Amino acid sequence: MKPFAFVFPGQYGGDPLCNQMLLRVLRNMGLGGKITTHGFRATFKTWAEEKTPYDSKVIEKALSHTIGDSEVERTYMRGALLEKRRALMDDWAAYCVGETATNVVKLRA
Repeated sequence: MKPFAFVFPGQYGGDPLCNQMLLRVLRNMGLGGKITTHGFRATFKTWAEEKTPYDSKVIEKALSHTIGDSEVERTYMRGALLEKRRALMDDWAAYCVGETATNVVKLRA
């Protein structure tokens, strides 16, 4: 048994969703070649950096990027920032469905 369940499980035996699946969905929608899956990650990154107060390290960790500028910093950065990432992703989900996120800083009235 795997140590955690996947948010998007694959078709067979609890493996993760195939990395090509979202691309296939886009093609089936007639969007193949017009947009890319990388755009989804870039959109999240831009929104999180420009519209929220979350630290860049939390955002990078949410994207599964390695954080830390040096080997020493990466060695001591052992935490997963799970609670902060959970709050970030809750706000992202609210934003995606048009709700007001709890931690988004409004710049205009």
